[in-house]
Amino acid sequence: MLDKLEIVKQRFDEVNDLIIQPDIISDQKRYVALNREYKDLRVLMEKRDSYIELTDNLKEAEEIIADGSDAEMVEMAKMQYDEAKEGIPKLEDEIRFLLIPKDPDDAKDVVVEVRAGTGGDEASIFAGDLYRMYTKYCESKGWNVSVVDLNEGTAGGFKEIIFEVSGEEVYGTMKFEAGVHRVQRVPQTETQGRVHTSAATVVVLPEAEEFDVELDMSEVRIERTTSTGPGGQSVNTTYSAIKLHHEPTGMIVSCQDQKSSHKNLEKALKVLRSRLYEMELAKKQAADSEKRKSMVSSGDRSAKIRTYNYPQGRVTDHRIGLTLYDLQNIVNGDIQKIIDELQLAENTEKLKASDETI
Repeated sequence: MLDKLEIVKQRFDEVNDLIIQPDIISDQKRYVALNREYKDLRVLMEKRDSYIELTDNLKEAEEIIADGSDAEMVEMAKMQYDEAKEGIPKLEDEIRFLLIPKDPDDAKDVVVEVRAGTGGDEASIFAGDLYRMYTKYCESKGWNVSVVDLNEGTAGGFKEIIFEVSGEEVYGTMKFEAGVHRVQRVPQTETQGRVHTSAATVVVLPEAEEFDVELDMSEVRIERTTSTGPGGQSVNTTYSAIKLHHEPTGMIVSCQDQKSSHKNLEKALKVLRSRLYEMELAKKQAADSEKRKSMVSSGDRSAKIRTYNYPQGRVTDHRIGLTLYDLQNIVNGDIQKIIDELQLAENTEKLKASDETI
């Protein structure tokens, strides 16, 4: 373990030196990547210091116990020995997980797209419930949520809502929410009290920086329109809403949330870059057999990942077979316990897939 950590320390010292070099600072892409690496390595260095301290304590305690000349010192050494013996395996497990190569996209902000699926008006209402769940979860994490575009449902909720989330390690957390979410409950529109099943699709895109995707603006047609509300009626008379048409792919991105045309254009370009970046990411993942096999973050939009059953008050995540009878708290944003289990499952998969033995 110490040999492995010594290699990490050498890289930490190297990165520490690189991020103050003028040529690195002037290269934005490399500077951002090295800063992220530095932050991750610094956590490992703190664990390394704790590991060295515990192993030194263990060695010292063994020497005092072996000497046995001072009964009081031996008693204290036994306590120190027990503490180190208990702490070292736990710390080794933490270090093993930290040594798993991180997805460089995990630190990125995200664009989340929630769309109503099968189930008519009830599906739109459910899409709205998911949006509120994510909003409350993001607030609890101290993350910022900003709506890009929305299309309201006729009976409430949203046919579609697109929003940005910015903060610490957002994609590394929110990527587990991508897929089909299913709800089983008596809809507000149901008069006979029958339980219906509806669905909504969640797409989570790592937000692409300008240097991640080279966007040729000559291939983008910009359409300026007035903002519209439910039913398509115009809600203002200024041409502030933006619709982008990306000619090579046929992608269309709209943004009408901001009053300023410039701000709407900025947001729409972020979404377009993120979608193009995801296309490239999907190609890479398809070529990576381990990622393709991953059960918790395959990125398959058609995969049913979770069911929210209201009559039984339960939420089931189908990827890891986790069922929690805590539906009300979960739909009110308390999804951390689910994400923790999914992250643990993914890290366990990565450990099994690794050929290295630490």
